[in-house]
Amino acid sequence: MTTFYKVFLVLFILFIAINIYAVDWNLGILHQENNKFLFSIVAAIVGLLVTFVMNTWRKLSEKK
Repeated sequence: MTTFYKVFLVLFILFIAINIYAVDWNLGILHQENNKFLFSIVAAIVGLLVTFVMNTWRKLSEKK
């Protein structure tokens, strides 16, 4: 994994950690006030998946 992908990997993990910390667990996970944090967590997870897919494509293109 190149440095470029590692930077995004760390950023997305940091976003997930901050948003998990910000969720008010006493209200419940699906409460309206927690929606913005949940959307951000889901977006960071999608970003992680895209980062891994792009890294895999890079590895496949190098093998040819």
